[in-house]
Amino acid sequence: MAISKENKEFIDSLIDYYISESQSYLQIAENYVPEIESITDTAFGIIAGCVYSGFLQAYQNQQQSPSLEDMNEFHQILKERAPIIKKSLVAPTNESSEGPENPESVPE
Repeated sequence: MAISKENKEFIDSLIDYYISESQSYLQIAENYVPEIESITDTAFGIIAGCVYSGFLQAYQNQQQSPSLEDMNEFHQILKERAPIIKKSLVAPTNESSEGPENPESVPE
């Protein structure tokens, strides 16, 4: 694998941060109802985009460009952490006293 240990740690810290702030990203996604079909999926996309942007910014700060191998490894890291990200988005919705506006965002 090609991503440096430092960059992997940075990616992990980004993902951890966005997981801890997942409720905020759900609120951002809710601003797009009814244009979106899934608040949870939209929030996940926002988080994935933010992590991706941070990944690219880390390389830019090092005056480098990620290789195809780096990109593939990044996507693999994000895929491995996706269930945890998704869980952080779904759990707050289940605790809502009024219930979600979009039933699709609640696990069965």
